[in-house]
Amino acid sequence: MANVDETVRAYGAAWLEVDEAERRRLLQSAWSEDGVYQDPTANVVGREALIRHIADFHKRLPGTTIIFASGVDHHHGKLHFLWKMIGPDGQVTVEGRDFGEFDVDGRICRIVGFFGRPPPLPVPTSLRG
Repeated sequence: MANVDETVRAYGAAWLEVDEAERRRLLQSAWSEDGVYQDPTANVVGREALIRHIADFHKRLPGTTIIFASGVDHHHGKLHFLWKMIGPDGQVTVEGRDFGEFDVDGRICRIVGFFGRPPPLPVPTSLRG
């Protein structure tokens, strides 16, 4: 398996990259050809589709960047990390967490992203049901 941190850094760099050729190069090393990316707004299958999805992100939100807000925690081919979306004004617009897994070649084959903090536990109306 390739170095986990290098792979995830290349994936993160692809989200920052506005040049399609460079984004493609980064994802060829970091993303499985048939990898799946999901978040509350998207369900993207395949490396080429992810390349286009990131281009659409840059078109919709020009000047917006996504940065890591934690290191990468990983075990048994699974990973997760925190991130922040920074608007053109330098302010955090969204925070989130991505969970993922690696394929047998060490590339990311799945990312499932969540926006914001998890919801609070509901307040029980009765402890006895």
